[in-house]
Amino acid sequence: MKVEGLLFAVYAMFLVTVSAAYWLLSQDPTGTTCIALAGGLAFIIGYYLLFTARRMEARPEDRPDSEISEGSGEMGFFSPHSYWPIYLAAAFSVMTLGLVFGAWLFLIGLAAVVIASGGFLFEYYVGINRSQGQTLQTLEVMGESPTSSRKFLGD
Repeated sequence: MKVEGLLFAVYAMFLVTVSAAYWLLSQDPTGTTCIALAGGLAFIIGYYLLFTARRMEARPEDRPDSEISEGSGEMGFFSPHSYWPIYLAAAFSVMTLGLVFGAWLFLIGLAAVVIASGGFLFEYYVGINRSQGQTLQTLEVMGESPTSSRKFLGD
């Protein structure tokens, strides 16, 4: 995380420098504000990564004496498929259209956002995908059985 933090910190310094030069050359408050805010966001990310890197032990990516094999193994669970982001984007679109056309459409969109957010959040806790977030060994330890013999919804 140290390398990533340094990259964001250098990027933040670059954007702050560019925003100052942009202001001196153009006197445009809008563009200067956008570039300065982008520099602030890069600073926040860089600070977080560097702060977190100090509290963690060094990853293989951060150590110059590490071997490639140290980075192997399971990195975590990544969702192979999900339709919930599409539903959530559509719900946000309806909610945004509600800002233009009326409160009734906004409320419908808000209800859809709540439903889609819940579906997205609990996608791997209910139904056929319930056991995808956990290994079969974990389910056996908990005393539960998988809800399906299929690995993914489309299989």
